[in-house]
Amino acid sequence: MEVTGKIKMIDQTKEVGSAGFKKRDVVVTTDEQYPQHILVQFVQDKCDLLNAYQVGEAVKIDINLRGREWTNPQGETVYFNTIQGWRIAKVQAETAATPAQAPPMPAAAAFPPATSLNEEEPDDLPF
Repeated sequence: MEVTGKIKMIDQTKEVGSAGFKKRDVVVTTDEQYPQHILVQFVQDKCDLLNAYQVGEAVKIDINLRGREWTNPQGETVYFNTIQGWRIAKVQAETAATPAQAPPMPAAAAFPPATSLNEEEPDDLPF
C-alpha cells in the first residue's frame, strides 16, 4: 500500500520505553477533493529515511497497516492501529495526486452524428 501527498510535518526521532525502541512521525496531506492528513510512523532504523526530506515536498510512502490488541488493568480489551512507513521517495508535483484521473471527455461536436441504416444495404433480417 502507499500514501502520496505533500509533507505537512516531520517530527523528531523519539525513544520510547526502556528497550531503546525508536519512532518518528511524518504527516502527509493527500491531494484529492477532500485532502486527508495522514500520520505515518517510521520505526527503528527507518527513522533515518526522513532526514533527506522537508516540509512541502511531494512524496510517496510505502506503508504497512499494523494492528494490536491490549488489555488494560480493568480487563477491557482495546485495539490500536498504526500506519507504518518502510520506504519514502520524492515525486514530481504533477504526479502527486493519488490515482491518475481519466482524461476529460471530448465535446459532443467531436463525434460524428449517428446515422440510420444505410438504405442501400438490403434488410436481410428474418423478422
